[in-house]
Amino acid sequence: MVYILNALTIKCLNKGKSIMVRDNNTYFPSSKWLENAHVNSIDKYNEIYEESIKDPDQFWTSVADRIDWYKRWDKVSDVDYNKAKISWYLNGKLNVSYNCIDRHVESGNGDKTAIIWEGNDPSEDKKYTYSELLIRVKKFANVLKSLGVKKGDRVCLYMQMIPELSIAMLACCRIGAVHSVVFGAFSADSLRDRINDSSCKILITQDTGVRGVKNNIPMKENADKALINTPSIDSVVVVKRTGVNIEMVDGRDVWWHEETINASEDCEPVEMDSEDPLFILYTSGSTGKPKGVLHTSGGYLVYASYTHEIIFDYKKNDVYWCTADIGWITGHSYIVYGPMSNGATTIMFEGVPNYPDFGRFWDVVDKHNVNQFYTAPTALRALMKEGNTWVESRNLSSLRILGTVGEPIKEPEWKWYNKIIGKENCPIVDTWWQTETGGILISPLPAATPTKPGSATLPFFGINPVLLSDEGEEIEGNNRQGLLALNTSWPGQMRTIYGDHKRFFDTYFSQFSGYYFTGDGAKRDKDGYYWITGRVDDVLNISGHRIGTAEVEGAIGKANGVAEAAVVGFPHDIKGQGIYAFVTLMTGIDSSEIILKSIISSVAKEIGPHAKPDKVQFAPALPKTRSGKIMRRILRKIAEKDVNSMGDISTLADPSVVESLIKGSIQV
Repeated sequence: MVYILNALTIKCLNKGKSIMVRDNNTYFPSSKWLENAHVNSIDKYNEIYEESIKDPDQFWTSVADRIDWYKRWDKVSDVDYNKAKISWYLNGKLNVSYNCIDRHVESGNGDKTAIIWEGNDPSEDKKYTYSELLIRVKKFANVLKSLGVKKGDRVCLYMQMIPELSIAMLACCRIGAVHSVVFGAFSADSLRDRINDSSCKILITQDTGVRGVKNNIPMKENADKALINTPSIDSVVVVKRTGVNIEMVDGRDVWWHEETINASEDCEPVEMDSEDPLFILYTSGSTGKPKGVLHTSGGYLVYASYTHEIIFDYKKNDVYWCTADIGWITGHSYIVYGPMSNGATTIMFEGVPNYPDFGRFWDVVDKHNVNQFYTAPTALRALMKEGNTWVESRNLSSLRILGTVGEPIKEPEWKWYNKIIGKENCPIVDTWWQTETGGILISPLPAATPTKPGSATLPFFGINPVLLSDEGEEIEGNNRQGLLALNTSWPGQMRTIYGDHKRFFDTYFSQFSGYYFTGDGAKRDKDGYYWITGRVDDVLNISGHRIGTAEVEGAIGKANGVAEAAVVGFPHDIKGQGIYAFVTLMTGIDSSEIILKSIISSVAKEIGPHAKPDKVQFAPALPKTRSGKIMRRILRKIAEKDVNSMGDISTLADPSVVESLIKGSIQV
């Protein structure tokens, strides 16, 4: 059943029912946006959406013409969720690098700015035209080939937000190599595990990094620690970012600048099958072992390109800025592949929103005349906390569209974003999607969709979300809540978990036959709008970063004196969700500042500083069933200070544990 807003009416397409919208908290697109928008009315949205659902193969055929193909496909799609089998544009041939660079140069747009790099320090910036970028990508692609990289080989990229990261990604896909970008804040151990899981042949990193007040982040040093136990790595390419002295291993390590200076500028793009792998991106799983999400070339590029243009209403002269890190899927889809396949000018930002002061975001907007601004609610909360002066002293008149990503945005920051940043003149697109989906699935369209603060609103074209009960029955009608799933596929959907297709099936398709289960809960309000209620498994969403509780618990367990740990999420004013750790110590070990520091240090070492617990509570025991299962529901209630709705605790092996936890003290 599909519910779609039509003017002031929600229509149920297959039953003809309608419900009038009489909500003062609904914001309607300004008429000034309608004339030149790609989708300029809710009626137009309805028309396209209905076509996309009725005949998806025909719809995605027409959309795919936005990409240049060496050979068109024989069949649009071949999908069987009961076997976790997903293919799009079967036997189609293309090259992603060609689509992101060459074709724009060939069409006469070589002088257009492709990437604006804004450094950590406001005085540092660089611009790369599409012609300049093409030369740099070709030269580095030849460097990779000289190091023995062939089609299908995996290449690990461990860098901060420097231009070479995008160049390396595009060079990999030019020669058919599969890149695996590892977030630059991950620890040596996390890097090692990701390299080994996909048997990467080459590592690309940098000497040291800079981010905010942090100088000389030890990127190469961390990489060297990881490489002690990474037998698949043959060579390491190092970018000189800061010039700090580092150790270089003879016969293994080479400098980026030395290798590229004499490299040939002639490197033809390799013809790739639509279903050839494009990249692997690791995301946390509830088992503790990160999942290597694999995306392929054709369908992913079509979807990233299309969603970028339509959802951000991108026009050819716009300057577009997504503030995410390329180490996450948002950076892949909406800094690199989506914008560049559209010939956009895209900004890469090395810094942080509060350096050198809390007006940095807005300085960058004014400096580069940014039209579309896409950021995370956690950043907005941190900036909102500092007051309006930092914003009001800037111009921001270039802004046309605002966006949010990573977690549901709450009403206070939505309204602040709308009023203070957008001057009540910029539509806000609150986007919901996942690493696994490759691109945005639920979002307003800026000139078409009336918005409600906190709601992702309506599905994108070709996306058919459903709510399921715990038993897997579809929940029809509005004012309902359930488990969010998809009963159809789309081109940008992940194809497998690298090296473990069984885990792919078990994680996403085994719970409910015939559905892709997102792992999120959602409610559909009286008007058919979707509101994401959060994860229903044991994966936390910290500042838009998905972190598995098992991963954090494992890291805590490695600290001296720790017997057991259980981690849950709790509401956090800045991060959206914080990490609350309940820790039981070994018999005879007393809680102390030393133990606490050891726990924090262990998590930072094993995973990275972004996963450090916000609160630690030492507990003599954890609430467990008689079978030994930890009752996380109870821990969540304690962490949320909602102990009056604890529910039935009679099934616990020792119900008195709950009282001791409620009375316990928090150490952080």
